[in-house]
Amino acid sequence: MAFIPFAQGAQQYLELVSSAVGEANGETCADLLSATHPHTRNKKLQLENAEALCSRFLDSPWDELVAAHLRCCWATAQNDALTCYACQTTVVQIFNRILQTHKEDNWALPVMYVVIADLRTFANEADSVQMSAGRGKPGELLEKAADCIMSCFRVCVSDTRSTLDVSKKWGTLPIVNNLFKIYFKTNKLHLCKPLIRAIESSNIKENFRRSHLVTYKYYVGRKAMFDNDYEKAEEYLSYAFEHCHPSSGRNQRLVLVYLIPIKMMSGCLPSSELLDRHNLQQFTGVAQAVARGNLRLLNDALLEHEAFFIKFGIYLILEKLKIMIYRNLFKKVFLLMRVHQLPLTAFVVSMQMVGEDEMDVDEVQCIVANLIDKNYIRGYISHQHRKLVVSKQNAFPRLPSTDLKMSLT
Repeated sequence: MAFIPFAQGAQQYLELVSSAVGEANGETCADLLSATHPHTRNKKLQLENAEALCSRFLDSPWDELVAAHLRCCWATAQNDALTCYACQTTVVQIFNRILQTHKEDNWALPVMYVVIADLRTFANEADSVQMSAGRGKPGELLEKAADCIMSCFRVCVSDTRSTLDVSKKWGTLPIVNNLFKIYFKTNKLHLCKPLIRAIESSNIKENFRRSHLVTYKYYVGRKAMFDNDYEKAEEYLSYAFEHCHPSSGRNQRLVLVYLIPIKMMSGCLPSSELLDRHNLQQFTGVAQAVARGNLRLLNDALLEHEAFFIKFGIYLILEKLKIMIYRNLFKKVFLLMRVHQLPLTAFVVSMQMVGEDEMDVDEVQCIVANLIDKNYIRGYISHQHRKLVVSKQNAFPRLPSTDLKMSLT
């Protein structure tokens, strides 16, 4: 991180920017243009109109970009979110022009990472201000920010002239992650599909920085979950959890919020140790309901933590766990009766005992057929005798696991 004493003024700051640009020092330049760097709190750098000053130290269009950044610092001090958003939009637009002129190098990619992340943050804040004032539509400025960020993505993804070590394609994944955050916020998940296709077809997709890959896998896993592609969701979310830095407890918790329901769909229940460690006790009752085959317990758990599950968009996924509860409940009936021809009425009684008071034989028959289709039960239904005839060997195939272990890798 570039050190800029608060006592220094605009001239010293501009000399540092000029030096960083001249030396193609992307990391230092990124710090000097970051909206979260300490220099933004220096009152001497909070300039409403700095165009003339910047032109004395920097060539065009860098002088325009830095002037827009300093005006953004001024607007931040004024708590003017809309002006911050407008200034940062200008910063990204000018940077995109600069990026297009860098034909055979990618030193400025760190600058791109910070300016587009700052634009997303400012757009989110500006949207909140607009909505509070009764203006605009929800997510309107975030969507405009996404369009602006997409212009950088097009430049990076189309870079075919540079050798791999200086290719701008290395910038595609960080851009995609920022766009994912916007599309999930604005509920435009269909716009993620072409971005996923671009990354999956990339010849460097396994060589991106791990932190960027973890974020990417997290969002793709979430999208797969909402698309009912649970196998893909489990694969991507498991990667995100297993490769998340051990010190990033908050990020691990976010991944688990979605990974736990997916794992439970395949019979893999979270341990109490895992739930306690990540403060996710909201899943305790749900896991117990699945393990015991107790539908009433599931309904109670969903009702108790309804706000939490709805907030993260997993309520409907958890409701689908009823199929696992039916499987475990029917297995208990099988173990109690110890016969291979089970009357469907026995399942009706067991369902009524756990809260399904309106259940009848026809509905049970549909549930059993679904369980057979999913290979949770091996057997067939004798419609004539209204019985479930189960296999004499492994009638209820063993589920993959009963515990989701904590990974420290």
